[in-house]
Amino acid sequence: MHKILIIDDDLAVRTSLKLLLDKAGFGVDTAANPADALDRLRENTPDLALLDMNFTADTSGEDGLRLLGLIRQRHPGVAVMLITGWATVDLAVRGMKLGAVDFLGKPWQNDHLLQSIQTAITLANSQQQQAATTGKEPVTGNRQSTASPRSKFDFSHIVGEDPALLKVLETIGRVAATDASVLIMGESGTGKELIAEAIHQNSTRSKKPFVKVNLGGISSSLFESEMFGHVRGAFTDARYDRAGRFELANNGTIFLDEIGDLDLSGQVKLLRVLQDRTYEMLGSSRTKTVNVRVVCATNRRLDEMVAKGAFREDLLYRINLVTVRLPALRERPGDIPLLVDHFLKNLGEIYGRPLSVSREAMAWLRQLELPGNIRQLKNLVERTVLVSPQDNLQLVDFQLQYQPGVKKDGVGLPEVGTMTLEEMEVEMIRRAMDFHKGKIARVARSLGLTRSALYRRLEKFGIPYQED
Repeated sequence: MHKILIIDDDLAVRTSLKLLLDKAGFGVDTAANPADALDRLRENTPDLALLDMNFTADTSGEDGLRLLGLIRQRHPGVAVMLITGWATVDLAVRGMKLGAVDFLGKPWQNDHLLQSIQTAITLANSQQQQAATTGKEPVTGNRQSTASPRSKFDFSHIVGEDPALLKVLETIGRVAATDASVLIMGESGTGKELIAEAIHQNSTRSKKPFVKVNLGGISSSLFESEMFGHVRGAFTDARYDRAGRFELANNGTIFLDEIGDLDLSGQVKLLRVLQDRTYEMLGSSRTKTVNVRVVCATNRRLDEMVAKGAFREDLLYRINLVTVRLPALRERPGDIPLLVDHFLKNLGEIYGRPLSVSREAMAWLRQLELPGNIRQLKNLVERTVLVSPQDNLQLVDFQLQYQPGVKKDGVGLPEVGTMTLEEMEVEMIRRAMDFHKGKIARVARSLGLTRSALYRRLEKFGIPYQED
């Protein structure tokens, strides 16, 4: 039985929470002030502490932050969840930085609270188990640990045996069964969507919807309608009610790809539904609740965007309870033959050809830079199969299809498949800003844009600039 310590100076709150948690099967203890809480922690260490942020007339939250610091110092194995009726963005971020696992406001939703508690306890136990076993069965070279994540979870659609990839699979395998939010980071083409799908397939929500949303492809004017839906008459062309992506994903998982491309206005709206699990359809005043597991992905440095004011720090802490970083393909060249064989097997089934690749060609493929990662490798293999008349693909077949860089007016253009159009746009804007030393008028003219169009792109992509 998991034990929980409720720390709150309000008797009504302590009583209400105790009744809820008792009914849910937890062992519950209570404390009315910091001194009492520290005594309880020494006597009977709980798995999690539910900590109120205010114990005096001061509502700044400093009381709770001081106690949080003491708990993390004296009892590092105890997960701490903050709960308060005086919730502020700054307070939430400070609490998470000090080691709190989550932050909930009063009044709370019982289902959401219980879900968050279970997730926090499961993650804490998982991390402790991992720490206890670290070093007993290390993965060295290309040898797998006897406790390979593939033997415990369904990762059949993820190809690779590199230790760095297996470490990622081990992490997502441990957290899949929880409802923890996961942030997947990695370069373009590294397979972030496949990892998101694996998290869903290995979770208790696997029979429920898995909804994918490319936030980079949704304009700010359509964000609310796409994500939360709209009612008939909400705007000129709204002839009927339409469910949003969150409603479609209810009880399942929503995958928010390219989260770093979301503008600040959209970030505010997204934060609310992630924080409170509530939203309103566009054109409606009726509040709806949603129960979703959130997985996000980006190839951008969100910490740098936070420093520049292009990404909300509180949203970052809300989406990255667990963060995984996918290695680039150049960091795991030993997986290239496995990926090539996988692509050839699938293509052979599609085209009815017994495809194979020569040893010389495979050795050449292993040494390629492949900045577009798995996506670029797949495109190269597919083009070679389509063009080559022979089933045993030779080195020359791949070399004829590989274009490391096409030159136009002395400028190197990326190979097809290495970058998306948006990534190319960002790169060209950055180059123009460097070349013209940040002169907005000159940059806009060189790119064929108006000043206002350039400003919108600079804001969207978080590119720093100064007014002319």
